[in-house]
Amino acid sequence: MSEPAHESKPVRIPDHDLDDLVATVTRLVTESRKQGETLARLTDDQPSPHGSEQADAAHLGGTASASAPAGGDPHAPVEGGPASVFILALGAKAYAVELAALTNWVHDLLLPVYGREITTGRPWCRQWQEHPEAVARLHALWLAWQQLTDAQAGLTGPSTWHRDHLDPALLQLRTPDGPFGACTTSAARPHHRLLASPEPVGV
Repeated sequence: MSEPAHESKPVRIPDHDLDDLVATVTRLVTESRKQGETLARLTDDQPSPHGSEQADAAHLGGTASASAPAGGDPHAPVEGGPASVFILALGAKAYAVELAALTNWVHDLLLPVYGREITTGRPWCRQWQEHPEAVARLHALWLAWQQLTDAQAGLTGPSTWHRDHLDPALLQLRTPDGPFGACTTSAARPHHRLLASPEPVGV
């Protein structure tokens, strides 16, 4: 006869840990809103969406716009708003401000809650800010978090964020052949290196 199944005990988060997490989330939401206002002002101060933004995006491994559609400029501000909220399209000053806010969110919320053990099969890089792909994916994840954890997103917002944004993003970031595939996974050897980008065809 098979042994009777043991009843699983519910997982209980200590009250003090839960309070800390609630306080952290509340603080990050407030900071995110302030950050959005600051970023909007910084972006509005840029004289042209084709100046430093494209130069900065180029040194990160891409360009702010590969080609403009025939109808006009894809980065032209809409009704006086920011040209783009995507971090790789920002100028140097706005990029630095946005990256600082993103770093706070990654270190204060994402990693403490979702940062599982680092292994060769699930790598992570302490210097993730030096990986343009990681910055882009984490920034997109953070933007979705801001929208879908807002009260206006409704009761299914957080579930949608986990399913449609968090899980796919972590899968891409922490795959062995992802952006951190060339980084050391041992805490005793905190060396960091980036693989050279492939040479363009025909060069």
